[in-house]
Amino acid sequence: MSREWILETNTHRQGICFPIPASCSLLSVHLQWFADDDEDAPGKTEQPTEHKLKRLREEGQVVKSQELIGALGLLLPAILLLFLAPSMLRRCVEMVRFFFTRAVELDPTQDRLIVVVFLRYFVSIVWPVLLVAVFAAIFSNIMQVGFLFSTKPITPNFSKVLPKLGKFFKQIFSVDGAYNLIKSLTKIAIIGVVAYVLIYIDIEKLLNLQKADIWTGFSIVTSIAIKMLIIAAVLMLIMSIPDYMFQRWRFRERNKMTRHEIKEEMKMYESDPQIQSRIRRRFRELLRQNIAAEVPKADVVITNPTHLAIALRYDQSVMPGPTVTAIGADEMAAKIRDIAQEHEVPLVENKALAWALYRETDVGDIIPFAYWNTVALILSKVWRLNEERRRRISA
Repeated sequence: MSREWILETNTHRQGICFPIPASCSLLSVHLQWFADDDEDAPGKTEQPTEHKLKRLREEGQVVKSQELIGALGLLLPAILLLFLAPSMLRRCVEMVRFFFTRAVELDPTQDRLIVVVFLRYFVSIVWPVLLVAVFAAIFSNIMQVGFLFSTKPITPNFSKVLPKLGKFFKQIFSVDGAYNLIKSLTKIAIIGVVAYVLIYIDIEKLLNLQKADIWTGFSIVTSIAIKMLIIAAVLMLIMSIPDYMFQRWRFRERNKMTRHEIKEEMKMYESDPQIQSRIRRRFRELLRQNIAAEVPKADVVITNPTHLAIALRYDQSVMPGPTVTAIGADEMAAKIRDIAQEHEVPLVENKALAWALYRETDVGDIIPFAYWNTVALILSKVWRLNEERRRRISA
């Protein structure tokens, strides 16, 4: 075995492509055609987040069963035909009689009356069925996905003009392919069994059609046909329930995420200033609701004296500076003052400081450094008064 032959074999094993003779160029297929997307790639083990589901919905990708749409689109018009068939037949007979009685009087090449009359009859016969069919299609979609309008599914995508044979074969030999095959065979079996049973029940009538008049024969055949439509539609409607459950499961399986994707999504949404602002606002609202627990712990309450109230607390061991534990105006300020008086928290009137803290701080904030000296004087006075009161009580 020569050295050149060994080298060529190894390079083939490494996946290097050698030039193909011109005689084989017509049979060559680009291997990229067999490339598939990574929707089922390893590592996608996490369920899709709410943000991803919302993004998919905006793009028009939702859980939907076409079987439900088809079943309702067949059932409702079939039920309508069951009730309107006699009147529709009378209209058809009237139209045929009109044209036959005037067959020698009207010229189809010159008289526009023929087209106008035909369209009038045609619309009067067809419009109820078309209206119900459109209603069934819209209702079945709204019932599954709600009100949703998106142009993304119908936007042209020229990257999909070149087919991916790998994806094509994978769709055939996959869970979806096997399920669709079984579903198609089941529908064929349903229609076949329903047709066989109905024909078997009325076999005697069908065999005697040659002896019956036209109206009787037409009635027998149409009654069998309408019953076949309604029964098949009802069975397909029942079959659409497990189909919807399967489509929902496959939708989540196809859109699973990796842990890295979830982390990146969390970073992206957590860095959104609007979301951060809503989180801070919600946190402050919760703190405002907790004034009954925070005001009694405060060292002092700065008042306006009637319109504003700001509770301050300072613990040198855990706080870098005086912190706002409660803040309120008008009714909220009155509530803070009442709680402070009930728990003997000192009230200090300082209009300028109260307005400054109300405008520049919120619950949980450390007061600005510019007001530290003023607050320090107030706290030192409050602490001295508290100490003197404790001495008097102990004495």
